[in-house]
Amino acid sequence: MAPLRVLHVAGSPTSDLYAELSRVYAEDCLLATADETRYEFYTAYVTTERRWRFPESFGRAAVDAAPSVTLSEAVGLIADLKIDVAVPQMFCVPGMTAYRALLELLGLPYIGNRPEVMAATAHKPTARALVAAAGVRVPAGEVIGAGQTPRMPPPVVVKPADADNSLGMSLVRARSQYPAAVAAALERSDTALVEAYVAPGREVRCGVLERNGGLVCLPLEEYAVDPVNRPVRAAADKLGSGDGGSISLAAKKAGTSWIVDRADPITAETWAVARRCYTALGCRHYGLFDFRIDPAGTVWFLEAGLYSSFARMSVVTTMAQAAGIPLRELFADSVDLAIRQSRS
Repeated sequence: MAPLRVLHVAGSPTSDLYAELSRVYAEDCLLATADETRYEFYTAYVTTERRWRFPESFGRAAVDAAPSVTLSEAVGLIADLKIDVAVPQMFCVPGMTAYRALLELLGLPYIGNRPEVMAATAHKPTARALVAAAGVRVPAGEVIGAGQTPRMPPPVVVKPADADNSLGMSLVRARSQYPAAVAAALERSDTALVEAYVAPGREVRCGVLERNGGLVCLPLEEYAVDPVNRPVRAAADKLGSGDGGSISLAAKKAGTSWIVDRADPITAETWAVARRCYTALGCRHYGLFDFRIDPAGTVWFLEAGLYSSFARMSVVTTMAQAAGIPLRELFADSVDLAIRQSRS
């Protein structure tokens, strides 16, 4: 059987930060999942000028050296490649929505959630409303725009309505802190979400996979939080700067995250809530959900992050490995599922 022709799409049309983050993850994915007997990998990279490059790899030098082409030229090149399945690797909102819609227009099966689901979860107030309607607990909240002052009493968390990695997020403990917190959030979004602060407790993420015709919850990943020293996970807890200005993954530093033992009492309840979130949001293939667990043990939905790059440092990959599912098996199963569902 001929190897499957797999197109990995990385970059960002809007953000240098997300473009570089996407490239770093996608580069590792290629290295970790390469198997010439099963796949022929092709790489596409979208620049912040909204042009396309087709580099030999996702190495920084290879991306910079590749000639850029227009969207119409890129569509022709992709058509000529006769791709079997695509792997979206883009983290910005247009990358998670418009560029996935483009793959659908081109008739390409792809791994991951559909653009309308990505749009709903990228907009945090919408995601909250959808899971709350399914009976999932969400913190009290309100959405505000420019010139508005939150009505909720502190302590609260103020964050952009549609940004990731805690960028623009603030913990507000006094009303006097509202103006600066709202301004920081509105620098990254047209609206801000103000949520009641849920004291830790604990903070975990739960991955869910479609597997063997059902939903399989993966071992939880827990993050270091405490009411005094780390009451929330800030942007610096997730991303940092490496050598030469490259992106580093602060969340993977020793002591900041770990896999929770399945026998831990929080696991069963969190898994049940994660399954409800997956169904309520209309997910497919996989989902990833953030929860805060208060000191009384109540599970509260924070956010959904419905993407995975299949890099070795990806959260879903780490969780799957802890469940006894190696990365290459996870990737192969995801490729097969995307192709199979596209034919049904």
